[in-house]
Amino acid sequence: MKKFLILSIILLSVFGAAKAQFRYGPVVGVTLNSLVFKQDLVDVTQQVGYMAGIQGELMFPGIGVGIDLGLLYNQQGAMVKLGQKEIWASEGYGSERVYLHNIQIPVHFRFKYTRLNGIEDKIAPIVFGGPEFNIQVAHGRCDAFKYSGGDLGLTAGVGAELFRRWQVTGSYTWGMSYALKTKLLDDFSAQSRQWTVKVAYFF
Repeated sequence: MKKFLILSIILLSVFGAAKAQFRYGPVVGVTLNSLVFKQDLVDVTQQVGYMAGIQGELMFPGIGVGIDLGLLYNQQGAMVKLGQKEIWASEGYGSERVYLHNIQIPVHFRFKYTRLNGIEDKIAPIVFGGPEFNIQVAHGRCDAFKYSGGDLGLTAGVGAELFRRWQVTGSYTWGMSYALKTKLLDDFSAQSRQWTVKVAYFF
């Protein structure tokens, strides 16, 4: 957490020193979520979620390289079929819908190709990737699990900027640390996985 705070301070300092290259705006997205458990004991079904918040972009002139940083609400989770195993079925658990309500802070490095002889005024391709920090602010009421309080993800994605204002992107995020674990089996922990489609508008 200390390293994350230091990184945030550095990034904010960079943004303050380069206001001319920095812009921000609202972003909304639709997600397809799953949980990947350390042991393959029960089935997991993907669930649709959503996200919304503010996204900032800092681009360094002339080279197309930059950073995007955001502050978003992100609903994640999946359907976990605990009832397939007697250890949970005996306690009354069946197919449990597990929700994770996160404050998400993405920090992505990006490349936006803008040397297209004027075509970039209408459309410019983007590739990006980097870490995402999740802070769990709430979760579903399934008492079979212990929740981590937050986790780290790694994201890779592509997209396009339209008319220099709109950005449409698609990405995939791998959980790098566990998001939850079961109370009855100490080694039965899960990492999140997420497909995301986002639309942002920059002022």
